[in-house]
Amino acid sequence: MKVAEAAVPARASLDVTRLVEMELAEHRVAFEATARAIAAPFEAALELVATAIQGGGRLFLFGNGGSAADAQHIAAECVIRYKADRAPIAAMALTTDTSTLTACANDFSFDQLFARQIEALARPRDVVLGISTSGNSLNVIEGLKKAQQIGASTIGMTGETGGKMHERCDVLLCVPSRVTARIQEMHILIGHMLCKALEQRLGLV
Repeated sequence: MKVAEAAVPARASLDVTRLVEMELAEHRVAFEATARAIAAPFEAALELVATAIQGGGRLFLFGNGGSAADAQHIAAECVIRYKADRAPIAAMALTTDTSTLTACANDFSFDQLFARQIEALARPRDVVLGISTSGNSLNVIEGLKKAQQIGASTIGMTGETGGKMHERCDVLLCVPSRVTARIQEMHILIGHMLCKALEQRLGLV
């Protein structure tokens, strides 16, 4: 008996040129809106982090999914290098220790993932930077809340309206967009600017 050949799905029609144009146009709108919105809060965030580092403090970063990747990316640029070889900047992403992450999620809850680490590691002279595109990620909010209780400074990187992060952040860097991809693109740009500004502000380059 002859086995019937599997049907090959028809290829969907796609105008690649149009897709690229639309994505870039949406990126451009988000970029221009962000450029108008973040100058003052960016300067405030830079001063918080620079003052903390100069005083022997550290920068802790965290988020979920793509924001977790951004936290790790920014921490790596601080610790290793951004533009030039220089002394390391004390920064740590709280998204990389799989034993700690899975133990907390299993024994307590996923909502306490960052709060538990902040309670263990952060001190009043530190800065805690939470990343959430919606501003409402519960474990990010809980991490920032714990940082406030400890007395650490708090910075939020978010989008849309900023959500619940407004009440948990000393400084809020809010990308005025509702599109997650565009918000994340602006977040890593802001992270790169922060690294460059820190290198110069701390006199490391």
